[in-house]
Amino acid sequence: MSTLDIQRNGAVASVFLNRPDVRNAFNDEVIAELSAAFTELGADTSLRAIVLGGHGKAFCAGADLSWMRAMADYSWEQNRADAQALADMLWAVYSCPVPVVGRVQGDCYAGGVGLAAVCDVLVASDVAAFCLSEAKLGLLPGTISPYVIRAMGEQAARRYFVTAERFSATRAQALGFVHEVCALDALDAKVDEIVASLVDNGPMATRACKRLVQDVAGVPITAALREETARRIADIRASDEGREGVQAFLNKRKPSWLPEK
Repeated sequence: MSTLDIQRNGAVASVFLNRPDVRNAFNDEVIAELSAAFTELGADTSLRAIVLGGHGKAFCAGADLSWMRAMADYSWEQNRADAQALADMLWAVYSCPVPVVGRVQGDCYAGGVGLAAVCDVLVASDVAAFCLSEAKLGLLPGTISPYVIRAMGEQAARRYFVTAERFSATRAQALGFVHEVCALDALDAKVDEIVASLVDNGPMATRACKRLVQDVAGVPITAALREETARRIADIRASDEGREGVQAFLNKRKPSWLPEK
């Protein structure tokens, strides 16, 4: 893929935006390649974690200027198709069954904030800055809004959508958007630490936990939901992995999914 750098190290994959000369900005090719990459990686049952990042100084600066110039002459139908492609890409990352760890080393603007928001765990350097800048251009963060609002909360979104202010990684962490903030030279070590925690866990359980949060968050606690969550825990307790994990714990040994040292 020409716009991405995808690497595999055992059960862990890394997907890096690889357009540092344009601050990893989106265009239609980047969007299509991200969609294809996460669809393919999500289908790999041997994969335990994916790291999503960007090469160079910026994580993702939003839309590519050349792409924006071309879009200036788009019809409504062309704009609609273009926006749908971005919406589908974000969904491909968000719905990927493999946990995604976002690595934000620098500026994260507009659509880049949306890409960060679809990660399951987000780690940022203390020099990273965030900005939902669409309103400055007379636009709105439409396709990214469902994910950003879930990630930072409605009240914070009400402010940063309409003001288009820059905010720091520390501020993003205070909002709950970013999970960990560290020095730039410690970023990879922190990402590796989180990935190691993911790989230690039951492979199918980790995927089931990711899906559980997505399915339960914001849903009223009805009798149907109580029944569904009870069914899910019964299913996983009765699974081979669930039985192995409990027996390993009771017998004070490593479960079968962890290598012997």
